[in-house]
Amino acid sequence: MAAPERTRVAVVGGGPAGMFLGLLLARGGIDTVVLEKHPNFLRDFRGDTVHASTLGLLDELGLGSAFAALPQRRVDSVEIQLDAGTVRLADFGRTLPGLHPYVAFVPQWDFLEMLADAAEHEPHFTLVRSAEAVGLTDDGGRVAGVRWRDYAVVEPAAAEPAVAELAGVKRSAAESEPAEHVLAADLVVACDGRWSTVREAAALVPREFGSPVDIWWFRLPRHEGDPDGGVGRLSGHEFMIMIDRGDTWQCGYLLAKGADAALRGEGLDAFRAKLARLQPWLADRLDTWPKTLDDVKLLDIRVERLEEWHREGLLLIGDAAHPMSPVGGVGINLAIQDAVAAAQLVGQWMRHHPGPVPADVLSGVRRRRLRPTALVQAFQRAAARGVVSRALKGQVATSRTAVPLPLRVLTRFPILQSIPARFIAIGPRPEHTPSWARRLERMAPR
Repeated sequence: MAAPERTRVAVVGGGPAGMFLGLLLARGGIDTVVLEKHPNFLRDFRGDTVHASTLGLLDELGLGSAFAALPQRRVDSVEIQLDAGTVRLADFGRTLPGLHPYVAFVPQWDFLEMLADAAEHEPHFTLVRSAEAVGLTDDGGRVAGVRWRDYAVVEPAAAEPAVAELAGVKRSAAESEPAEHVLAADLVVACDGRWSTVREAAALVPREFGSPVDIWWFRLPRHEGDPDGGVGRLSGHEFMIMIDRGDTWQCGYLLAKGADAALRGEGLDAFRAKLARLQPWLADRLDTWPKTLDDVKLLDIRVERLEEWHREGLLLIGDAAHPMSPVGGVGINLAIQDAVAAAQLVGQWMRHHPGPVPADVLSGVRRRRLRPTALVQAFQRAAARGVVSRALKGQVATSRTAVPLPLRVLTRFPILQSIPARFIAIGPRPEHTPSWARRLERMAPR
């Protein structure tokens, strides 16, 4: 869809936060344009963990049935496999309130297309695909819009089976420099992720908290008889997580920060041997998977946070404001919570006032979301340093007879499993959609 030259809100980034915010604002009668860099949402290794807090928001928006129709795997607990046995870390099924006592794993492209379809039924919503933000416009010190150009590169498809037919598509550059456009707006909202172009254009630098680990993402075939749901495996100096995606496993192999080059230097066979030692039941597919180390993608884990989430005429939310670690899979859900808080505060003001949004309204989003963000990041940092990093150094006991004391306590007192379950699946401050954005539908367990 062609972009207008002016709108009330320009949202940069069509990820979960951007699409959620665009839908909410449009339902409030606020003209909103979402600029999405790519022509579609088909990109590999995006977060796809949808937690109970987000499922409740979808119900409030009348999208519960649409979400339930998407391909998904539901997990009602989190377990870790040790040499001495399997220990349950969190129990969603017995402790979460409401209609959704589980976490759903859904391909993010399906989730985003569902949100886009709902939003495009709203007359005040416009989604512009292949629109790459390259900078901001300025009006007397106030951000007044977005400079963008047509995205001229077609990416190869992800390794997901559903889009494998696109794998032959090659990168192709435009014959000439793409034309640049300007979208004027009363408010620009950056939802363009941890490598935010908008954040850089606004000269905003986040505080870095550091991370002792990175992660290799890759996929393996899933066979009949394999375990269901999510699997964590810790043995010796090695730690791996596996997410059940139906016919494939999305796998994450954790490594010390900066160890990528050295591990790649060991070669593919050495990596396959590590996987076979960790999970012997994978041996029947490791002769051919991963096919090459090019199929193994490095995620440079960063935990950062802006001191200020706004400038005059500009608001940053989600990973653009506070890049998250993948620990707990909470990134998508925390970003969506930011979007809902922004709709509650900024959207409510814009529904009743013309023109730019006052700074005190914009700063209210940070005030509302700072504490839950800081708490989740503190949890992620503690988990990375106190458990994952120590495990990779061999400082966590993983003998065939002894379970580490904290895990023995969780096993002895199962009620304690409700604490991580609620913290991960609901979070420290769950948001609710504005009344003016809600749509009713029959509520029933799914």
